[in-house]
Amino acid sequence: MPLTSNLTTNKHLLGWVEEMAALCQPDSVVFCDGSEAETKRLTEYAVSKGILIPLNQEKHPGSYLHRSNPNDVARVEHLTFICTPTKDEAGPTNNWMAPADAYLKLRGLFEGSMKGRTMYVVPYVMGPLGSEHSKIGIELTDSVYVTLNMGIMTRMGKPALDMLADSNEFNRGLHCTGDVNPERRYICHFPQDNTIWSFGSGYGGNALLGKKCLALRIGSYLGRDEGWLAEHMLILGVEDPDGNKTYVAAAFPSACGKTNFAMMIPPKRFAGWRVYTVGDDIAWLRVGEDGRLWAVNPEAGYFGVAPGTNMKSNPNAMKTIAKNTIFTNVAVTKNGEVWWEGLDGEVPEELTDWKGQPWKKGSTEKAAHPNSRFTAPAANNPILSAHVNDPRGVPISAVIFGGRRSNTIPLVMQSFNWAHGVYLGSTMASETTAAATGATGVVRRDPMAMLPFTGYNVADYFAHWLKMQKAVPYPPKIFMVNWFRKGTDGKFLWPGYGDNMRVLKWIIDRAHGKVGAQETLFGWVPKQGHIDLSGLEIAPEIVDAATHIDDNEWKIELESQKTFFDQFGERMPRTLELIRQQLLSRLS
Repeated sequence: MPLTSNLTTNKHLLGWVEEMAALCQPDSVVFCDGSEAETKRLTEYAVSKGILIPLNQEKHPGSYLHRSNPNDVARVEHLTFICTPTKDEAGPTNNWMAPADAYLKLRGLFEGSMKGRTMYVVPYVMGPLGSEHSKIGIELTDSVYVTLNMGIMTRMGKPALDMLADSNEFNRGLHCTGDVNPERRYICHFPQDNTIWSFGSGYGGNALLGKKCLALRIGSYLGRDEGWLAEHMLILGVEDPDGNKTYVAAAFPSACGKTNFAMMIPPKRFAGWRVYTVGDDIAWLRVGEDGRLWAVNPEAGYFGVAPGTNMKSNPNAMKTIAKNTIFTNVAVTKNGEVWWEGLDGEVPEELTDWKGQPWKKGSTEKAAHPNSRFTAPAANNPILSAHVNDPRGVPISAVIFGGRRSNTIPLVMQSFNWAHGVYLGSTMASETTAAATGATGVVRRDPMAMLPFTGYNVADYFAHWLKMQKAVPYPPKIFMVNWFRKGTDGKFLWPGYGDNMRVLKWIIDRAHGKVGAQETLFGWVPKQGHIDLSGLEIAPEIVDAATHIDDNEWKIELESQKTFFDQFGERMPRTLELIRQQLLSRLS
């Protein structure tokens, strides 16, 4: 008897779900409607099975703790594959598997994998409902944790099915936790089929298929073919005291203050200025009818890193996670409050750590996993933009690229033009830390913060960015920032956090042609006095050091960039290599 649902009559969807159910053999198939009653029912079920642990409901109303398998706590880049007909299409920075081989391997894993379990059919929309920017996905999963997280992170349920109607245009996502064995863990993307199969992991980045998988890897591929950009970027709005609003998109690799920037509180000097969060992680950018780039945040929630989040680094994030939040792999106090390294206040004498084991103050082990997370609704954010659900999105006046560099890269620099801006983004990098790699100061390239998330050859991705210049009559200005420049004493030159508003104001003024700049060999930097330092105890010479261009450091930088470019061979856009050579020639 054919599969039916009282939520949809879409024959394409029902036929596919029936086919996948026949493969996975679940005991039951449940179509999710995204209602509050359903969320309550699934939450109660998850609590009864120990999947979610209720927290202190006075301190954390509507919030729960989840502990994952200790072998399943992060994205697994080495087990993430782009499955295109040829290896060249995936490129040298992606893991590749032939589509036929991947389907064959994963079918063997999925066969019978949901016996004794429920298959949840999770319909969702990435992007505002009814927007031409948006994409519809269906995730089939055996995880109630994933289902509840998708309810926070996406526009999930009946509205997605209503938007899909009878169309066959939807991303097909199949997910099963299996036995959470790393030896049987694969996250496979099939761009030509608009399909994602994920097996053996319950962690967010591997299992919430709307996020990195659809919104970036598949999204970047669709963007190339359809003429738009899917980017690992925050989107924020700035309103000046006269009510004028400007929107910027910014790409930062991990550990570079991305969420903090998206939820920034301006310093007291900027009384009357306001910052609004449109998105903290992903931006989809299309050319508007007015010839500008317009951006939407495809997500409806935040999947943020908990450690280091506190009232100094990100007070708005702390307010956002105050209720209706799922915490993953954080520690918990005796009275059911969450805790992690870097949280405000004294370190508790005793905790239950992220593995559920007793923990005492002074232990050399981390109480919360370094990649512990919170999943919180965007609606909780006290500075959420009123345009977050606007089908048109918001117009972008500036694009910002930023990495973590102790030298070379100045505090802020504007590109000479679009192609030079693409070059700056394509060579973006951060220095590794001893905690992560065992060696400090190793420069790791992460172009546009997209290296792990581009669903096709990165050289072709660069070419797509260059091609977009012709498609955007009034392109945003492009900037590079570096909050992490250090002085000769090894200390940070710039205070960061809310004071980044001072740099952002110069960027906005440059985007609107309101302020001048100093030309250097490598880009435009602020003239002395153009960054407002009032109310900040920092000497002008410190700012000069933070914006200084050192020829010797840049010569090393340019040679390092060549090594990165060379791996792409003949596919590497000649334009970017010519820009690199031109900059190198200026040094001599």
